[in-house]
Amino acid sequence: MHLHGESGTVDHDHNQPGGRFVDANFLRAAMERLRMDHAAYSFDRLEREVVLQAIQDVCLHRTWDLIAAHVRTNHVHAIVEAEAPPERIMNAFKSWASRRLNERGVGETKPNRWARHGSTRWLWKDQDVLDAIRYVVDEQGEPMAVFVRDGL
Repeated sequence: MHLHGESGTVDHDHNQPGGRFVDANFLRAAMERLRMDHAAYSFDRLEREVVLQAIQDVCLHRTWDLIAAHVRTNHVHAIVEAEAPPERIMNAFKSWASRRLNERGVGETKPNRWARHGSTRWLWKDQDVLDAIRYVVDEQGEPMAVFVRDGL
């Protein structure tokens, strides 16, 4: 898990593909750690695959166009074209993924599987989408549970 203030993290002001990360700040990271009311959640290989499949399924169900997704051990990236606000999409992903994980009996069933919110951005230009795809698919470290729409 990465907390704001730790090396290699992003926040509202540092949230662009290829942009700068948050400067290391021990005090900020310590304050965020104190605000946590439970241990950090970590997805294993099976859980990552279940979450990725849930994202694909909700997109199919809602006729959203999933362009790319990458489920990591402690966070998820997704690029979606939809007539819906990003917050609604993110909440649907969390709900469907939690339901699927619970149905399959994998992972902890605590209600705190997800962060309270998440980073959401509108991508208005084709180049922004291409940059985001590169970031999500190629710049997250070793590939884990990855989806890329055919033709990209």
